[in-house]
Amino acid sequence: MRIDILTVLPGLLHGPFAESIVKRGIEKGLVEVHLHDIRKYTKDKHKRVDDTPFGGAAGMVLAIQPIHDAIQDLQSQRVYNEVIFLTPDGERLAQSRVNQLSLCGNILMICGHYKGIDQRLRDKFVTLEISIGDYVLSGGELAAAVLTDAIVRLVPGVIGDEMSALTDSFQDGLLAPPVYTRPADYQGLKVPEVLLSGDHAKIQKWEEDQALKRTQERRPDLLHG
Repeated sequence: MRIDILTVLPGLLHGPFAESIVKRGIEKGLVEVHLHDIRKYTKDKHKRVDDTPFGGAAGMVLAIQPIHDAIQDLQSQRVYNEVIFLTPDGERLAQSRVNQLSLCGNILMICGHYKGIDQRLRDKFVTLEISIGDYVLSGGELAAAVLTDAIVRLVPGVIGDEMSALTDSFQDGLLAPPVYTRPADYQGLKVPEVLLSGDHAKIQKWEEDQALKRTQERRPDLLHG
């Protein structure tokens, strides 16, 4: 899998991709993540990549030219399964969408900044718009980091125990059940007896019941589907 990210702040993403799961995927040769500085594509002599919006609204908008040229340059080199724009008014990210994206070969992400990108770019190039929540960040870089991490951890071979990812919250539409590890009794705080029983059928039933209970208590909206 290859992920290309267009951004005006590539330095903001170096840290997240140099640690943990994404780093592991890159080192194993299972994933490539390439950051592209939008400023390198601008034809403005002052290297500006933003301008005031038509209509007199407050704020600034990322200009069409540098992003347009950057996308065309990248698309001339490979075909992308999805061109994703990270934006607060996009589809709210869900595990089902992450599962689908993890099967892609090439993904291009565009990080907005200020008031976003020129709508003409969205109309011409973007195939999927994603929001990571109902709030506003300073730019799309952190959202791109979240989405990249969520995708990469599902790429076969990145996580040592691939079954672990399949039992995470949301994979079956429910939150994950509580988890415990050794010791079984820590200063009087005990692990539920069923988990120590060795009876796999009972343990599975307990986990299913706990997952349903936790979902009902914390995210009942997930059960409506």
